[in-house]
Amino acid sequence: MDATTGTTDAGTHWSRTGPNGTTPVVLIHGLGLSMGTWDQHMPALAASHDVLRYDLLGHGASGPPPSELSLTTFSEQLVDLLAELAIEQAHLVGFSLGGMINRRVAIDHPERVASLSILNSPHARGLEAQRLVEQRAIDSAAGGPAATIDATLERWFTPDFRREHTAVVDWVRDVVLANDLHHYAAARWVLANGVTELIEPDPALTHPTLVMTCENDSGSTPAMSETISAEIADSRLDIVADLQHLGLLEDPDRFTGTIIDFLATA
Repeated sequence: MDATTGTTDAGTHWSRTGPNGTTPVVLIHGLGLSMGTWDQHMPALAASHDVLRYDLLGHGASGPPPSELSLTTFSEQLVDLLAELAIEQAHLVGFSLGGMINRRVAIDHPERVASLSILNSPHARGLEAQRLVEQRAIDSAAGGPAATIDATLERWFTPDFRREHTAVVDWVRDVVLANDLHHYAAARWVLANGVTELIEPDPALTHPTLVMTCENDSGSTPAMSETISAEIADSRLDIVADLQHLGLLEDPDRFTGTIIDFLATA
């Protein structure tokens, strides 16, 4: 597939692939990763959709954030990217932190959003779970991504996948460890605390919405996805059996097929 790539005036690195004339589909990766997260999904998605993916501020080939990071900083990065590429409206597919960013865009700029796909993304946590994610953010600030990478990979991938697909796991490890310590810690704090902005938004979100997570995702649990779905009328809920946080990479066909099916109805 031929791709058009570029970097915006603000430093956002992006790539666009697929046929013109359709409402663009924007892919938003998660904490510590890059737009390469979507490599295995691109052949099927871009066969029939205009697909735009990009690196979050402080991630991949994008520049550092212009100010203190917040969920709004990330959402405005996307809105600015859409404006620079003259995209009036798009389907926003967000994984983990990306699923928080697309909800923030939908709250602040509802007219720019054709639909939402919220994948393995956190929502309201109990007190103990909130304490744990905040402690991980503190650990990251003290020691960088390396301080928590082994525990992170155990949460993200099933044991069998870690053992049998070392190339994928090593790619994720390398991408996460390449992050700047300060930017990674700041983004992790947004992941830990930004969910409070997204609970029961007023007015409620009304966009066509797909909510997915995996049965054994300990940080973006089925209960969280059920709550997100319950807060968005007529949303579609899909829980993927057995997998953990990065089911997106363990079984890309399962996720891509569901997204394509959803987009056909959205």
